Amino acid sequence: MENEKIFRTKTGYCHVLPDKIVLTRNGVIGGISKVVAGNTVLRFVILYGLVALWLLYSAVENFLNDQRFFSLIWLLLATFLIQGIFKSWNNSAAPIIERHSIRHAAFHPARKGLTRAYFEIHFEDQNGKIKKRLIMLPGSLSGGEIETQKAVEIMMSEKILTID
Repeated sequence: MENEKIFRTKTGYCHVLPDKIVLTRNGVIGGISKVVAGNTVLRFVILYGLVALWLLYSAVENFLNDQRFFSLIWLLLATFLIQGIFKSWNNSAAPIIERHSIRHAAFHPARKGLTRAYFEIHFEDQNGKIKKRLIMLPGSLSGGEIETQKAVEIMMSEKILTID
């Protein structure tokens, strides 16, 4: 793999090849994410949906028992989860993204102490649907700033990420 460029991600490594992007999972965190998520986000969507249904049931039950405060709290939490389900409906956990199928790529920098930096890759899957793949970069406690700079340089040099 002579033209391969590699950078670390949250759960492993991202290999940028001339024809595709390959995401590998290494170490303890990668092993856990492989077991929990696999290559799909469907498990998380189902889990969020079940928790949201339970919260809605609790909200109605509390409302009927004249506990308006808890009813409102459960309703707000259920709304938050349902919004998350709709937001991640077209997400993908695909480990391989063909470069010719990439439609758009964006970089989102970390918000210090709040979020990690990540790439958002929009690509067309085998069924012709546009999917979104998030490539999470390492956090600030594990050399995230240096890896983020390296990752951005690789993505720009490969013309996957462009400055709009």
